[in-house]
Amino acid sequence: MYLRETRRKNKDGSVVSYLQLAHNERHPDTSSSTAKVIHNFGRAETVDREALARLVSSISRFLAPEQAVAASAGGGDVEILDARRLGGAWTLDRLWERLGISAAIRRAAAGRRLDAAAVERVIFTLVAQRALEPGSKLAATGWVTERVAIEHMTGLSDDQAYRGMDFLLDALEEIAADVFNSVAHLLNLDLDIVFVDTTSTYFETEGPDRLPELAGSPTDDDNTGPAEFGAREFGHSKDFRTDLPQVVIAMAVTRDGIPVRCWTFPGNTADTAIIRTVKDDLDGWNLRRLVWVADRGFASQANRAYLTRGGGHYIHAEKLRHTNAEAAAALARPGRYRTIGENLRVKEVHVAPGGAGDGDGGARAQRFVVCHNPDQAQRDAQVRENLVAHLRELIDGSDTWTPRRRDELVGSLKTRPGRRRYLRRTNTGLLRIDHRAIKTEAGLDGKWLLRTSDTTLTPEDLAAAYKQLLAVERGWRDMKGSLGLRPVFHHREDRIRAHVQLCWLALLLIRVAETATGDTWRTLRHELDRLHLITLATDHGHGHVAQRSAVTAGQRKVLAALELPEPPRFFDFAPTDA
Repeated sequence: MYLRETRRKNKDGSVVSYLQLAHNERHPDTSSSTAKVIHNFGRAETVDREALARLVSSISRFLAPEQAVAASAGGGDVEILDARRLGGAWTLDRLWERLGISAAIRRAAAGRRLDAAAVERVIFTLVAQRALEPGSKLAATGWVTERVAIEHMTGLSDDQAYRGMDFLLDALEEIAADVFNSVAHLLNLDLDIVFVDTTSTYFETEGPDRLPELAGSPTDDDNTGPAEFGAREFGHSKDFRTDLPQVVIAMAVTRDGIPVRCWTFPGNTADTAIIRTVKDDLDGWNLRRLVWVADRGFASQANRAYLTRGGGHYIHAEKLRHTNAEAAAALARPGRYRTIGENLRVKEVHVAPGGAGDGDGGARAQRFVVCHNPDQAQRDAQVRENLVAHLRELIDGSDTWTPRRRDELVGSLKTRPGRRRYLRRTNTGLLRIDHRAIKTEAGLDGKWLLRTSDTTLTPEDLAAAYKQLLAVERGWRDMKGSLGLRPVFHHREDRIRAHVQLCWLALLLIRVAETATGDTWRTLRHELDRLHLITLATDHGHGHVAQRSAVTAGQRKVLAALELPEPPRFFDFAPTDA
């Protein structure tokens, strides 16, 4: 018994097809096999396909699994040609399109007379690799060829990868602006407050670049920032790898945690030059109003003056120890705290320039907000108590030591300021606990100090805004951890910058996914990567079919949160030959 198709040619030359259920019978006289029609389904184009599927399903219930598979394959054996991870790459690809990144890259490539579709696929592949399975660009060629299913991308050479990176860097200004506009509109981002922070990363090479592409070294009196570049130079390392060349990376993030732009600079670039470049670039996007939130590393008078140009404002933290006169005056000013949360109290203080006298809130007065967390204060007090107790053990019996031995102990504590600040030496060189320092430190327990030029934000808004700076710090952790920012072995400085931008685009995708689902990317990736694309073939030469595995309840929940449909059941996918 089988389903057969018959065709009839009309007078006008058109051909009509009919489907019939038939089986072969032997003629009683001639013994030849003839087809006997059991049921006519009618014209092929009007047949109820779902009814046929139900018929097949009902028949398959009476067959063993291997018989059902063989029957669906035309009676031959079914062979699995290929199996690849699909869910993570497919989801990132849909977000890539929705956020307008794909369109931005294609427009930029078309303007440079490149194959826009091919370039866009290469860059997406490199970004997806960062998010799903970080590795080198050479590893990416094997990854896309053997391990993952990416639409319209079955192979990648290392030359294609490097050419894609070169294009991304060349068109970065255009692409970044287009992506920002698209993301801001689509996600309805709150752009009144932008968080800016920097980090450094090291590169596995023996020395700095011999010919760094310098574009000037601006001073505080210069109004122009340096052109962005990423030459590796020795400098301060936040990873404690001063033996290796560094680059400094700056990132701007919205209060929603969405990274809108990344920059790279030589490892010895001053914060003043960085903040000027970042501000000038974002000013070019014609944002309505910006309040810059930065950590205490940017708290210089020159930076504050530059950020307020053109009507801008800033919020940044001040150092509590060894700080300037104005911050010290703000900390010493008496006043009553106002409770604004379960674990947060604030006090607003106005200080005259230079810290002399009381500020009246006038145009020149410096506005500070002292924030206090009672729970953190208790933790700080406990930590200090433990440090002092340990310090007592270290200096116990030191009065009988030689002066040289006492000097050695003091020298060993220079790298441990948490202990060193509670130690003092008498006029005769003896070691004692510094109770005055303990009392001073107790006055700082659970506190942080904010300075701002904005007079419209309430103290509650200022405290909440600064606490959200953790979103940037979390971005650095994701870049250096989940996205594999390092180790990096690039020897060309432009490739370094392109590598950082690939990580930025990957961070943008995963942060959007995390915001929509309320889950971590690690959990999302683990669940999505369970969805595979399986390529099957038969031994009858019927070709192959690429079919995804069944969507799990967890995957369905993720897709629903992202407002994405389920991937199609069948794909037009041809695996590369091994």
